[in-house]
Amino acid sequence: MATKTQRLRCGKSEFVWGSRTYIMGILNATPDSFSGDGLAGDVQGAVERAKRMEAEGADIIDIGGESTRPGHALVEIQEELRRVIPVVEAVAATVTVPISIDTMKSDVAAAALRAGATMVNDVWGLTRDSRMAHVAAHAGAAVVVMHNQEGTRYQDLLGEIAAGLRKSIQIAVLAGIAEERIILDPGIGFGKTAEQNLEVLRQLEALQSLECPLLVGTSRKSTIGLVLGLPVEERLEGTAATVALAIAKGADIVRVHDVKEMTRVARMSDAIVRGWRAPA
Repeated sequence: MATKTQRLRCGKSEFVWGSRTYIMGILNATPDSFSGDGLAGDVQGAVERAKRMEAEGADIIDIGGESTRPGHALVEIQEELRRVIPVVEAVAATVTVPISIDTMKSDVAAAALRAGATMVNDVWGLTRDSRMAHVAAHAGAAVVVMHNQEGTRYQDLLGEIAAGLRKSIQIAVLAGIAEERIILDPGIGFGKTAEQNLEVLRQLEALQSLECPLLVGTSRKSTIGLVLGLPVEERLEGTAATVALAIAKGADIVRVHDVKEMTRVARMSDAIVRGWRAPA
């Protein structure tokens, strides 16, 4: 886990890494989310879902307007802006927790940061859009940089993931993003087979040497479906298992669809991993 003395101010919140696991709730403003929970065009529905997630324990709301599931259709910038900006504005005006914008496009990130987001979650780790790091730096935003690649060939899985994340850290720092504002995501389900995803979870603690907080997103993903032979709507228990084990291996943030249930899983896991005392 990240050093306990390391803190991040983001929006109105302060994150104290190592004190507990934080919950990032997923809010999809898409018509084609792999998990079937997209809310494209329904701003009020998105606000109500964000309010519920906050009440259930979400520490961050992650809003995205372009599906990144395998075989997804690319979304034009104007369409992505149309989907996410009204949602970001409405949600930011309603909840107190930070808003993250899940995008690989710097123009979308910039507009969302102006609309009230304070974090950028980039599935390409600042490597696809050359302006992304500068946009985040200019806004003083926190960034989640994810490991991703085309194809699934590796000689040294964890070593190559670490090297890719180091490259993203370097891009961020050179653009002016303070190191304490960088969060790392090993990219479960992105450029990796099911077997490789399981290996990343098995060796997650190897990434602690990068000395940044770790975010892990396994919620409802296809690896769980393949292992259990279950459709996306029946992957709650599989998600819970991956969340608990990710926390045991060093995750600081877990990105989830089922906030209430995974908040409970995280709190129980924290009691074991980080320690717990009965109330006086």
